[in-house]
Amino acid sequence: MPLKSFYPVLLAEDVAASARFYTEYMGFREVFRSDWYVSLEHGENPACELAILQRNHQTIPEGFRERSSGLLLNFEVSDAQSEYERLQNAGVRIVQPLRDEAFGQRHFIGVDPEGIMVDIIEEIPPSPEFAEQFVS
Repeated sequence: MPLKSFYPVLLAEDVAASARFYTEYMGFREVFRSDWYVSLEHGENPACELAILQRNHQTIPEGFRERSSGLLLNFEVSDAQSEYERLQNAGVRIVQPLRDEAFGQRHFIGVDPEGIMVDIIEEIPPSPEFAEQFVS
């Protein structure tokens, strides 16, 4: 399947509040806005896109409009420590404090207004046992 683009669409009760979170804290900007849908692209990397859709909109089939769990959005940055301090000082709810992982990540996890986990990741060298698991 040849792809022209790929981006997540988050279902939200409050589309405006969710869009505000990603524009204020994550560096996105609005490229389209209605009362039921907002399309965002990242200010420094327009290829990184995100959309937010009203949870009960008619385009979403019945039975799939409820709040879902099991979603984790990864945002790779060059300095997780400074992002941790910035978002913590801004009042973003942090559910996983900053820590280093043996598999090669320094990261922390915050939560957006809809309860979606936002994982802020900086790549770091993995431990030797994880380094050999990377596929070239």
